[in-house]
Amino acid sequence: MRMRKKKWADPYLQDHDDFCFSNPIDLKGKWKTLLNTKELHVEIGCGKGDYFNEMALAYPNTGWVAIEKDHSAAAVACKKSIEEYENLQNKRMIVNDASNLMDWFEEGEIDVIHLNFSDPWPKKYTHKRRLSSEKFLKMYYALLSKNGYIQMKTDNKDLFESSVLYFLENQFQITDISVDYRRNKHEEDAITEYERRFMDLNQPIYFLIAKPIKNK
Repeated sequence: MRMRKKKWADPYLQDHDDFCFSNPIDLKGKWKTLLNTKELHVEIGCGKGDYFNEMALAYPNTGWVAIEKDHSAAAVACKKSIEEYENLQNKRMIVNDASNLMDWFEEGEIDVIHLNFSDPWPKKYTHKRRLSSEKFLKMYYALLSKNGYIQMKTDNKDLFESSVLYFLENQFQITDISVDYRRNKHEEDAITEYERRFMDLNQPIYFLIAKPIKNK
């Protein structure tokens, strides 16, 4: 369900365009220098930003970039970063559609891509919009470092099952998988605001890690 449009969102994002970028083509290949890190994580579709902010706080030596195309959700995430968290040095946001990833990141620049509770686009004719579809996987394959990987979590069984096939058909290998991820504690991995709802209902969280198969 989409967030109701917030009138203050665009003005807030414009006032903080040194943190929330709209089209950071000049930073392509420079993210690790900007964030002073050797490891770069990118969350695509960060929503209200709880995961992104908590992970950046927990791992201060790791660089984090959150991408969110919905301006209202992005403004909430940006506001949280700036007003509720003190650590701004190791993270930034991009407010734009992830279809433009190749414009913002250099090949091999990203170490981990996080797909948290992405829109399942349930109707068959919309499957090509999924963030785990072939179109996006080709970009991820190019952008991930030699030892990089994708971490995916979802509550949607159909999206999860389909995504496993998408990965296997597009030069990725599944190296970790769970159909009830939160059955065990994973203190190393923050809980998203969306994820918490399903945990409270005792519904399973599906999880996988996929690594690109690249020639040595």
